[in-house]
Amino acid sequence: MLKKNSKRQTRNRFDSRLRAQNLAQLINEKKGEDIVIFDLKNLSPITDYFVIANGLSDIHIRAIADHLMEYEKPDHVEGLEATSWILLDFFDVIVHVFSKETRQFYGLERLWGDAQIIEIKDD
Repeated sequence: MLKKNSKRQTRNRFDSRLRAQNLAQLINEKKGEDIVIFDLKNLSPITDYFVIANGLSDIHIRAIADHLMEYEKPDHVEGLEATSWILLDFFDVIVHVFSKETRQFYGLERLWGDAQIIEIKDD
């Protein structure tokens, strides 16, 4: 099954993993909290990886999202106006930046509990 559009299908799995790790590191640079990478390659046709993190406030969440968008332009963005949950879709990696309360409420970790978790190394 092709993901979203076939022109981007040529990215290999290693590139996806590296992109997820780079995005997680960028979140870490902006002091994002509780950063987790889920490997969804064998679980979902939507994307290869989820990167999930918390921001401390709406301004912090927006700053993290802006930092990521400076690094690489996402294919799609949701939630820039509301800012308690911003989703950045990089096709093979989807980044979710939440407020702590919103993250707990939606519980993506519970929904994707079968996914392998990739460790984030703090520098």
